[in-house]
Amino acid sequence: MPVEVIVEDARWHEAGLEALAERAAAATLVHLGLDPELWEISLLACDDSRIVTLNTDFRGKPAATNVLSWPAEDLAPETAGAPPHPPEPGVEPALGDIAIAWETCAREAAEAGRPLADHATHLIVHAVLHLLGYDHIRDPDATVMETTEIAILGKLGVPDPYT
Repeated sequence: MPVEVIVEDARWHEAGLEALAERAAAATLVHLGLDPELWEISLLACDDSRIVTLNTDFRGKPAATNVLSWPAEDLAPETAGAPPHPPEPGVEPALGDIAIAWETCAREAAEAGRPLADHATHLIVHAVLHLLGYDHIRDPDATVMETTEIAILGKLGVPDPYT
């Protein structure tokens, strides 16, 4: 599965984001029964300044955030707590785009006492799930998403980020 990583902040190279992203995205797709070789994801590895601009432009929120995602199609379920609709292989290989911000991610990892690699892995799994129609706005959907994240992260050897 090609995760195209565009690195705007060199600190992400030092953190090994390219390998983390590939591993996290592949594990997420495999967990959901999707062949990673059939799908494409673009990942922008940026800084807080850039993510503030993106968050302002796309969400109307002029503040830094850890990760943003833009799904290629809306796969969200109509019923709260139901699984999202699976993407159709062969129709459109691009699942969507993700942006991750260095300073916010590094600060959150430090505040939580977690390795940066674990936190970045969690955020990428989280963002890929958003690309696949998962969300956490409605409580039943949040439960489904968090349970799925924890299961995927467990397979990657990353502790439950919600404890």
